[in-house]
Amino acid sequence: ACVCEKNKRVINCRMVDGVCWCDSIGSGVSVSCDTLTSKCLLMKAEMTGSKSGRREKPKDAFEDTDGLYDPECENTGVFKAKQCNGTTCWCVNTAGVRRTDKHDADLKCSQLVRTTWIIIEMKHAERNAPLNTESLKRFFKEIITNRYMLDGRYISSVLYEEPYITIDLKQNSSDKSSGDVDIADVAYYFEKDVKGDSIFHNNRLNISIDNEMLRFEKTAVYYVDEIAPEFSMKSLTPGLIAVIVVVIIAIVAGIVVLVSSNK
Repeated sequence: ACVCEKNKRVINCRMVDGVCWCDSIGSGVSVSCDTLTSKCLLMKAEMTGSKSGRREKPKDAFEDTDGLYDPECENTGVFKAKQCNGTTCWCVNTAGVRRTDKHDADLKCSQLVRTTWIIIEMKHAERNAPLNTESLKRFFKEIITNRYMLDGRYISSVLYEEPYITIDLKQNSSDKSSGDVDIADVAYYFEKDVKGDSIFHNNRLNISIDNEMLRFEKTAVYYVDEIAPEFSMKSLTPGLIAVIVVVIIAIVAGIVVLVSSNK
């Protein structure tokens, strides 16, 4: 037996040729504990865990299922292009984020469209003085390369505009080699860490810059795909349309959707 340091949502861990391998909860897919587990398998495990042994919710209570749903994963761990909840189906990108309107089961999703750019935007709590920009950039670059094992060339920028910190991760399919972790998996691990719900086994992330702990009020993740999304404007809320228009003007590209989460 062994302990999977990079994923606590596993069972049946065993050593194989010096590497700890475990079965991902909910799917039974074997994962190597030497690297990050794919977001699809992690979401599947999280949904499996949330179904067992917790009290029932009131019948009118509802959850934003666009954020977390029970996904269908390929055996490799990547999302299937078409995801369904009962008779309602939609197409997703490589980050598992919906990129079409919701349709009936006849929907065709011809390919899994790649998310090539992920924008992580965090707002830190009010403070007396701004953070040191160079310390902040160095901290986040080191965390992303060391903790999440992402090659530094995929971190295109770390920007600080008090109180906002924006991290850009860019990874085209053409320049991603087989051993590289995926930016969608990195963003998911990072988002969970920032929200205090770490996927790592007994290894919480302490965000401390120049020996000062940093608290976040809000974290938002934006996804940009290599092919523009296929939402009809009538299905979008006015706020989301505004976000999309602003971003399209700014980067002349398709923005998929905003998954916003308050810590």
